[in-house]
Amino acid sequence: MEVSFKPAMPGWLRLMRKWLIGLVPGMFFLFAVCSAVAEQGRIYKIGVVPQFETRRLQAIWRPILKELEKRTGLHFTLRGAPSIQVFEKEFMAGNFDFAYMNPYHVLRAQKEQGYLPLVRDTGRKLYGVLVVRKDSPVREVKALHGQIVAFPAANALGASLLVRAELHDVYHIRIRPRYVKTHDSVYLNVVLGEAAAGGGVQKSLQNQSEEVREALRVLYRTRKVVPHPFAAHPRVPKAVRDKVREALLAMGRTEAGRQLLARIPIKKVGPASMADYRPLGKMGLERFYQRE
Repeated sequence: MEVSFKPAMPGWLRLMRKWLIGLVPGMFFLFAVCSAVAEQGRIYKIGVVPQFETRRLQAIWRPILKELEKRTGLHFTLRGAPSIQVFEKEFMAGNFDFAYMNPYHVLRAQKEQGYLPLVRDTGRKLYGVLVVRKDSPVREVKALHGQIVAFPAANALGASLLVRAELHDVYHIRIRPRYVKTHDSVYLNVVLGEAAAGGGVQKSLQNQSEEVREALRVLYRTRKVVPHPFAAHPRVPKAVRDKVREALLAMGRTEAGRQLLARIPIKKVGPASMADYRPLGKMGLERFYQRE
């Protein structure tokens, strides 16, 4: 009968084997710690759709990001865009880790880069407004046929896409669009008589100075849709996304936090998901969307 013989493992090899086996869990722990430290040290880029001029956006968002850093232990930097068109190129390229974007943007951002909505304003809906000078002879929408109408950008949702869709589908008129980069510029163009009317949203109109608001009259309001989401790129770890979402929701539970968010403006912050925005895909707005 054959007897197999397995040579004894040298003592030094047994010790090395035990050392390696004991080392593996420690390596995994060290890797986890290093990853966590790396995430804490990382600076996350946040993009904001340029509804207002740059200095104003900075004044609104820097205190919010400072509060987010305090609540999460993370680091953020605001990455500006001089126009909505540039902002679109940035998020379509995935250059923002987080972004506050319009509802139609998030449909495209999700398709191209996988951006995920985290929170939104659950206290009210978004709608477009068509404004004219208070002393304008224009009293009905059809009177704008053939006239110059200012918009912040071709692809601004409430201020442009919804307005132009309804001018076409409801009133069957053609206007001469002029794109002036920001909501602030739209209202100034109308006040100064550079355009017969201008497209904006109720939120940005309310944020104008009293002098500008008093010089304007709302001629028309569009249908209402779900407001802007604050979204995250999928490369941001889920734990980080969850931490930021919870911090924003927690801000909404304090008076100081609500005051900061109201400047965006967000009336009541709540959770958001892609299901909130999919109905926009059925409105046919792509007819008016301009691709660069």
